[in-house]
Amino acid sequence: MKYTPTPVRRGLRTIGENIRNQRKLLGLTVTMVAERAGISAPTLSKLENGQGAGLDATLAVLKVLGLMEGVVTATDPYETDVGRLRAAEKLPERVRVPKFED
Repeated sequence: MKYTPTPVRRGLRTIGENIRNQRKLLGLTVTMVAERAGISAPTLSKLENGQGAGLDATLAVLKVLGLMEGVVTATDPYETDVGRLRAAEKLPERVRVPKFED
């Protein structure tokens, strides 16, 4: 079994709980959300229980629940302090580790 770091497990659990709570606040069943997201009910249950799912399935569920835009915005690097400070800089095509001479 693949090792998952504790902070990631906590994040999965919290996101799962948030998805479950939003679904319930909207009065939707697992079956209804799963069908609208194009995934199986067991996949949604895994997601809600903090076991994770593929990014495409997760985003589909978030879209159904009206939460996707917030997640997409949260991943915008220009919304971070560093991103705002470096916004005027041109992004490199590739990021390379500098070679140090001995």
